[in-house]
Amino acid sequence: MKLPRRQFLHLAASAAALPAMSRAARAQAYPSRPVRIIVGYAAGGGTDIAARVIGQWLSERLGQQFIIENRPGAATNIATEAVARSAPDGYTLLLATSANAINATYYDKLNFDFIRDLAPVAALMRVPLVMVINPAFPAKSVPELIAYAKANPRKINFASGGAGGPDHMAGEYFKQATGSEILHVPYRGLAPALADLIGGQVQLVFATMPAAIEYIKGDKLRALAVTTAARSQALPELPILADILPGFEASQWYALGAPRSTPADIVATINQAVLAGLADPKMKTRIAELGGEPMPMTLAEFGTFVADETGKWSKVVKLAGLKPE
Repeated sequence: MKLPRRQFLHLAASAAALPAMSRAARAQAYPSRPVRIIVGYAAGGGTDIAARVIGQWLSERLGQQFIIENRPGAATNIATEAVARSAPDGYTLLLATSANAINATYYDKLNFDFIRDLAPVAALMRVPLVMVINPAFPAKSVPELIAYAKANPRKINFASGGAGGPDHMAGEYFKQATGSEILHVPYRGLAPALADLIGGQVQLVFATMPAAIEYIKGDKLRALAVTTAARSQALPELPILADILPGFEASQWYALGAPRSTPADIVATINQAVLAGLADPKMKTRIAELGGEPMPMTLAEFGTFVADETGKWSKVVKLAGLKPE
């Protein structure tokens, strides 16, 4: 049977609209059940806390529980692989960190590719690293420390909470930017590294702000600078390293990722919900209490940020010839 032209055009237009209607219906329905946020660290640490803060917000905003699931081990690689191999339906998310950008090059035999297999969903917050030394160290500024390091090669030990972490990479980045020979001493966590810095066994640490700020305020450690591109709200009197080393930027950041083929409308729903949270005064206060700063980004901006971070740390890792210890 041949359809009249008007009826045919009406049916064709209706058919063309179905995919858009389907996408809209899916976005409106999401989430229809609990969502898991996989964290690559044990409960109680900074990454876990960041996940729980955003998980609570998303639960309230989107009307379903966002459940935190801790899968520690292998410097976040166990958790990242689990998410990369999960169903791309928006119900399994990764609490991604700067460690993911570092691991992409630091580990050469991963069963996944961070850029290829994970889709950027939403940037959450950035936690500055602060350059701290023992007050007895014979340098009171970054230029003085650089001069001392060059005059005394291999006489400065910088400690980190573990090989391959953001604090370790910040130290390697500093070495490359200054051309200085300082030695890396990895610890099993930032707390023992700071304890030995206070005790004088090591001379320098690039510490996360929450871990170091009470020691700084109590005059047990001397802060020289922060590693972010802008001054820290927590210690606004401190200079930024980029004032002395142009272009220098290093920080711990937290974000959400999803399996690469997760529908764009679901990704957009989560991204918009996170942006609303980062603009909320109560959320801003909570982030500030954690020593962090909100990172509101569009999906395009966040995708570029992840690619840039991965490329930056790839250069640092390759130039230093670093391998997992």
